[in-house]
Amino acid sequence: MELRHLRYFIAVAEALSFTKAASKLRLAQPSLTRQVRNLEAELGVQLFTRANNRVTLTEAGHRFLFDAKKLLAQCAESVAAIQGLARGENSQLNIGYVAHGHSSLLPASLGAFRKLFPQVALNLFDLSSAEQYRALEGQRIDLGFVGLRPISTERDLLCARIADDQILVALPLQHPLAKLKTLRLTDLAPYFFIGMSDHSHPGVREWLLETCRLAGFTGKILQETDTEAIAIRFVADGLGVALIPEQMSALPHEGVLLRPLTPKLLRESTIAWRSDNPSTPLQNYIQIIKDLIASM
Repeated sequence: MELRHLRYFIAVAEALSFTKAASKLRLAQPSLTRQVRNLEAELGVQLFTRANNRVTLTEAGHRFLFDAKKLLAQCAESVAAIQGLARGENSQLNIGYVAHGHSSLLPASLGAFRKLFPQVALNLFDLSSAEQYRALEGQRIDLGFVGLRPISTERDLLCARIADDQILVALPLQHPLAKLKTLRLTDLAPYFFIGMSDHSHPGVREWLLETCRLAGFTGKILQETDTEAIAIRFVADGLGVALIPEQMSALPHEGVLLRPLTPKLLRESTIAWRSDNPSTPLQNYIQIIKDLIASM
């Protein structure tokens, strides 16, 4: 069975006349009649009743008409989608980000992309870093604002640095260091840290311990959490101190003081995408990000 057989059948079914259908299709009537009979023979059912110069649909014909129209519509939709994808049109771009920790580059790049490619649907997903990596591996998102690049990874991903986030110290109100306006990292050596779990923030634990080691002391992690909000709550409860990106200061932090470090402590922030993703909108979006970074 070929798509043309479906078109021939639909034309006859709608006109209920081989003569009118042949004229509409610009086919010779005997040829059209033969094609429809071949279709009936292939299906093993009679689609039309022909009697007294009248053509009517059988019960099987009525059902097949509905299915034939649906099949042709699906084929047309698929062709249009593939053609649009090749042109970078009528497609979508799925982007992951961390709600309270996203870079200012996210809204700027989305605005620029929307102006240049208004026909591409943008879908945003609020996900932790680990969730973004899983979504990239499962091809559910095209690009993720994943934050810290994991120190070691077997993922077949490409990454690009987009910023260096300034890191602040979160202290409970009654902490002995609370009276200081700025802190040195070594000031934190005697205290326990509240860290981030690798389950939700891959690489952050390694970064914290390596940062402490480079400062000349061994970092002691009392508790790890899945979200910055919980980490801040644990700090408020006096369980330890935490190192958090400056943009996380937008989170509620009652009972917690945020202090800068001297010298400044910066942490790389990255975007990531699959190396085998051929999406044209993805490549256009990455280029927009690079252009924005270059203009800063």
